[in-house]
Amino acid sequence: MTQRERDRLVALKKARKRLIRQREAAAEVGVTERHIRRLLVKLREVGDRAVVHGLRGRPPNRRTSEKLREKAVRILSQEVYRGFGPTLASEYLANQHGVKIGREALRQLMLGAGLWRRRRRKVEEVHAWRARRSSRGELVQWDTSEHDWLEGRGERLYLIHMIDDATSELMGRFVRQDSTEENLRLLGSYVERHGRPAAFYTDKASLFQTAAKTPRDLKQLPREQREMPPTQIGRALRELGIQWIGAHSPQAKGRIERSFGTAQDRLVKGLRVAGAHTLEQANRYLEEEFLPWWNQHLRVAPGNATDAHRALSSEQDLAAALSRVETRQVANDYTIRLDGQIYQIARPDVRPGLRGANVRVEARLDGAIAVRFRERYLSVSPCQPRPKVAAAPAAARKPKPRSPAAPGFGRIDLSRSLPVWRAAQIDRTRTRDSLE
Repeated sequence: MTQRERDRLVALKKARKRLIRQREAAAEVGVTERHIRRLLVKLREVGDRAVVHGLRGRPPNRRTSEKLREKAVRILSQEVYRGFGPTLASEYLANQHGVKIGREALRQLMLGAGLWRRRRRKVEEVHAWRARRSSRGELVQWDTSEHDWLEGRGERLYLIHMIDDATSELMGRFVRQDSTEENLRLLGSYVERHGRPAAFYTDKASLFQTAAKTPRDLKQLPREQREMPPTQIGRALRELGIQWIGAHSPQAKGRIERSFGTAQDRLVKGLRVAGAHTLEQANRYLEEEFLPWWNQHLRVAPGNATDAHRALSSEQDLAAALSRVETRQVANDYTIRLDGQIYQIARPDVRPGLRGANVRVEARLDGAIAVRFRERYLSVSPCQPRPKVAAAPAAARKPKPRSPAAPGFGRIDLSRSLPVWRAAQIDRTRTRDSLE
């Protein structure tokens, strides 16, 4: 009998002897007055065992059958379920195999079978948590994770995540490379689905910020720096009216970092069970299974029901903003060059001031090229450069015949003549006209 059961027994016996009232005994034991009357009847029938639970020493009525326990262990022993924890394993057993076992019961079962072991939690530094933003769309964290998502079954992939700070609503996509073009594609998908958020919170990678150049002899940048030109993503955010905020450390954007930690556990194992080998299969599982599960179970209600997302205005062109924008000068023949290709401006779009002017060239995500001069787009078409005319080879010059030597010149014996330096010292004013 435990100490708690002894205390109950003492209170019941005092109530039976009418030393205290039943209401006082109920307050002392921590149960209702009606239950005290029940226990007094049981005390009169079975004695002191009235305070002992009737199932003590007996197997519980809701205990999982031995056959079901063996089936669960056999399923979880497969290679595809390697590394599954009790929570994730209970979900897959119920959804994939129809085996329903409680999470805590499965935890004890997996511990006993050696399929899982407890992890010691590291003592983390206590720090003040930043409060969530109040409204959905007020701040969206954006980052990319490089991980072996397919566990060697296919090519190496990158996962781009966007998570709302107020609700933890998640959006993502697998890509083959963490490039500007792929990030702009996900940005376009986010804006089309939800609208324009107030701000994006990212790291200070070169995709989002142009790094200032530091001379080699300087260890730190000067205090006064000239403003660097924006990156393609930075320019796109400006044109869409979205603020960009750069995080100073990974801990500053901990919400999206923790989402990657969850994805590198659950998403990797889900892709393994689904048998994903390609980029298309990984994205299909991500869109149909993982993201709906996340937004259903891990999404929280915002503090303010107002949605901070904004629709695109009439002045904003999403396709133009998400392009790779370059500036080119129009040649005298009304052509421009981009990536080694020459584009001819259509004759109807030629207007005064166009020759020699700078135009905005937009390389769209769908592969199209758009050229804008001031506020109007011009029609262009690719053209082949004019072939260069090869210069005619120069005719070989015939050597000129040497003129015959002067008569008598070949009979001069230079070896018997005076040296030049000796002849230069002769004073002609004191010598005769002929040399001896």
